[in-house]
Amino acid sequence: MSAKERYDLLHGDRTQYLNIARRAAELTLPYLINDDEESYKTAKPLPSPWQSVGAKGVVTLSAKLMLALLPPQTSFFKLQLDETMLGQEYGPGIKSELDLAFAKIERTIMESIAASDDRVVVHQALKHLVVAGNALLYMGKDGLRLYPLNRYVVDRDGAGNVIEIVTKERVSRKLLEGILPEPKPNDVARDKRGDRDEVDIYTHVRRDNNRYVWHQEVDDTVIPKSFGKAPLDATPWLALRFNSVDGEMYGRGRVEEFMGDLRSLEALSQALVEGSAAAAKVVFVVSPSSTTKPQTLAAAGNGAIVQGRPDDIGVVQVGKTADFRTAYEMALQLERRLSDAFLILNVRQSERTTAEEVRMTQLELEQQLGGLFSMLTVDFLVPYLNRKLSVFQKTGEIPRIPKGIVKPTIVAGINALGRGQDRESLGSFLTTIAQTMGPEAIQTFVNPEEVIKRLAAAQGIDVLNLVKSMQDVQAEQQQAMQQQQQLELTKQAGQLASAPVNDPSKYPQPNEQPNTPPQ
Repeated sequence: MSAKERYDLLHGDRTQYLNIARRAAELTLPYLINDDEESYKTAKPLPSPWQSVGAKGVVTLSAKLMLALLPPQTSFFKLQLDETMLGQEYGPGIKSELDLAFAKIERTIMESIAASDDRVVVHQALKHLVVAGNALLYMGKDGLRLYPLNRYVVDRDGAGNVIEIVTKERVSRKLLEGILPEPKPNDVARDKRGDRDEVDIYTHVRRDNNRYVWHQEVDDTVIPKSFGKAPLDATPWLALRFNSVDGEMYGRGRVEEFMGDLRSLEALSQALVEGSAAAAKVVFVVSPSSTTKPQTLAAAGNGAIVQGRPDDIGVVQVGKTADFRTAYEMALQLERRLSDAFLILNVRQSERTTAEEVRMTQLELEQQLGGLFSMLTVDFLVPYLNRKLSVFQKTGEIPRIPKGIVKPTIVAGINALGRGQDRESLGSFLTTIAQTMGPEAIQTFVNPEEVIKRLAAAQGIDVLNLVKSMQDVQAEQQQAMQQQQQLELTKQAGQLASAPVNDPSKYPQPNEQPNTPPQ
């Protein structure tokens, strides 16, 4: 079966998810999901939502996920040494040297990510995950490539593992000149300008035992030199889902969970905008029996004096203030609910809003991301890191990492939230002791070395050769005391040496009697 036939066969299972994704995009970011039959090069008018809460929520949540999954100032992973596999014959010195080598490898990979456009593509993929619930990433030689939901189909087994992926993309046939035979007239798709021939390329990815294999086809013809393969744990094809449902091939987005509130807010916003525009319109009415002509009233300037009776002239008023207030209060309530759902920080407007209150509110919002990070850490960060390590080892940019002895560990996502909670709890614990028992109680009952180690672990900082041990601190203190004693002895010796020399004749010598006056 050709790749096109597989795409058409799996297309039916994707239809309901694609329809939901389109409706979700219409309420948030309409440009994310387009029709499947539209070309990339042609534009069409997109619907404009009546409210911006959905768009703001998607952008905010995507930014929070991006900063937590791929933090810009630190590494999202750490290479750790399995000391049980290393053995007991190696001392702490070799471990220190290995940790320094691991840190160099981490910097190499993070510098490569910073120099590429991976963060841009990942941020765009996160927006697709929030809205549509699905996104496909391909880690090629030229960087990441994003496939939205309307450009690929996927098939999974009962455990949710990907067993087949078929992508569809439209490119110019000029790029394939000399590779494929001349097309038939009916097989060529032309854009609306009619000046470029285009063709659909299908990429078929299949799971073959312990690896993935793929190739590309055009017009049911396999493109030469388009074959590829990769092991399961280092595949470049990452089929991401935001929320998974047992038995379903595709995921569910965050917008779908709050579609009811978004639709209600959309309808209320439209009613309020249109009603406010009608209420803002000023129309004067003149009685038919009035002596004042409408032309005279229309031509009168500001402060002009015209002849007529005030009772004959009136203003059309909507008189729906109470109804507008009800709709406005309901819209505010929906906006608050959606802000909480998409983790938008709403600071209480008052004169006494403290920085601690803002920090606690933000921490509470961050804690709600725990469930969202769990799947993204497993489906994105782990395969993304494995693929990076595999490519860098093959190209020789980093040395071979022995399996079983060195294991990469993700320190971002849900793990970062756990460390942040530990840091907050430890800080609150020390503050409580200082406030209730006094600052001297911390020095008496709390081990400073352990506090420093736990704070460093909460921040994701390795304390090796950075924080002094208690033995080093005690040795330095003892050495400082010895130096102080030597300094004191040196001062005393200097004072004795500088003292004046007394005349020994003034003092009685041994076996001599002092001179006594005669009697």
